[in-house]
Amino acid sequence: MPQDFKKLMFARFFFTFGVQMQAIVLGWRMYELTQDALYLGLIGLVEAIPALGMALFAGYIVDRSRPLVIYRRLTFVSLTSALLMLVSQLPAVGVGVESQVKLLFLSSFLTGCARAFSQPSMYSLVPKLIPRALLPKSSAWMSSAMQTARMAGPAVGGILYGFLGVSGTASIVAACLTVTTVSLFLLRFNPPANVPEVGNSIREDLLSGARFVFRHPILFPALTLDMVSVLFGGITALLPIYAAEILFVGPEGLGVLRAAPAIGAFVMSAWLIRGGIKRSAGAKLFWSVAGFGVCILVFAVSRNYVLSLLALIASGMFDSVSMVIRTSAVQLSSPDQMRGRIAAVNSIFIGSSNELGEFESGVAARILGTFPAAVFGGTVCLLTVGVICLAAPKLRRLNLEELEKAHA
Repeated sequence: MPQDFKKLMFARFFFTFGVQMQAIVLGWRMYELTQDALYLGLIGLVEAIPALGMALFAGYIVDRSRPLVIYRRLTFVSLTSALLMLVSQLPAVGVGVESQVKLLFLSSFLTGCARAFSQPSMYSLVPKLIPRALLPKSSAWMSSAMQTARMAGPAVGGILYGFLGVSGTASIVAACLTVTTVSLFLLRFNPPANVPEVGNSIREDLLSGARFVFRHPILFPALTLDMVSVLFGGITALLPIYAAEILFVGPEGLGVLRAAPAIGAFVMSAWLIRGGIKRSAGAKLFWSVAGFGVCILVFAVSRNYVLSLLALIASGMFDSVSMVIRTSAVQLSSPDQMRGRIAAVNSIFIGSSNELGEFESGVAARILGTFPAAVFGGTVCLLTVGVICLAAPKLRRLNLEELEKAHA
C-alpha cells in the first residue's frame, strides 16, 4: 500500500479512537446526570440531525473541492467538540448540571457536523491514492484500522473514566484528535480538486447521488439492509443501562462492552485482509446480517457478563463482513466524479442506522423497557434479512470480481 494511504489510515485511526472515547464520556456522563434512557437516545439524535441534514450538501462540496482539505478542516470541528466537552466538565469552571447537559448535547451536535463531511471526503480521497484493483483490499485495511480504534477506544475510555474521571478522560480525547489533525498535514500527496459536472443545476448536483443509489440494483438494497437491521438491531444506546443495572459492571465494564463488537470486527478484518471476499459476496452479506441479528438476541436475554461479551464480539465479526462487502460495492460502483455525493448518501444510510438507531433504542427502552427493546430490535433485524433477500435477487448474486470488471 502507498505510504500516503498508510498515513491517512493512521490519522483516521486516531480520529476514530478519540471519537469512540468521547462517546463513552458522553453516554456515561449523560446517564449519571439524568438517570434517563431517553437522554441516551437524544444524544444519538442530536448527532444524527447535522450528520444527516448536511450529508447531501457535504457530498456536493467534496465533489467540487479538495477532499484532503475538507478532511483536515472537519478534524478541527471534532477537536472543538472535544474541547467543549472538556470545559463543561472541569471542576474549576463550575458548570451546573442543567448547563452540563446542554453542553454535552452541543458537543454531540458538533461531532455530527464533522461526521457529515467525514465519509464523503474519505470515499473521494482513497481512490485517488489506491489503484482500483486494490480498493477491496484497501477497504479491508481501513476497516481493520477503524475496528482496532473502535475496539481500543471504548475500552480505554471506560478504564480511564473509572480512574481519571470525566475531565481527565476528556483531556485525552482532545489529545487524540490533536494527533489526528497534525498527522493529516504529513501527507505528501494532496489530490487536485474534483472536476464538477458541467451544465447541472445545484439542485440536480445535490440529488444526483441519491438518484444514482436509489436506482442501483445492488447499492440500494445493500444500504437498506444495513440501515434497517442496525437501526433496530443496534443496542449501543442501551449499553450504559445494561452495564449499570443488568450486568452491574460500572464504567469500566461499559468500556469493554462498547469495545467488544470492534474486537470481533478487528479479528474478522484481519482475516479478510488475507483472504478477502469476492465470490458469493451477496450470499455472505445476507448470512452476516442474519448472524448479527442472532447475536443481538443472545445479548438481549443474557444476564452473564462473559456471555454478553461473546455475543457482542460475534456481532462485530458479522458486521465487519457486511461492512467490507458494502464498502467495496460502493467504491467499485461509483463514478469518479460522483464519489463524494454517493458517499454522502451512503453516510445518510449509515447515520440513520447508527445515531437514529440509538434514538430508537432509547425511545423503545423508555416505552417497552430495556429487555423488550433489545429483543424487538434483534427480531426486526432478522425479518429485514428475509424480506430484502426475497426482494433483491441481484444483491443475492453479487460477485465483487464481476462488479470490478464491469466498472473497470
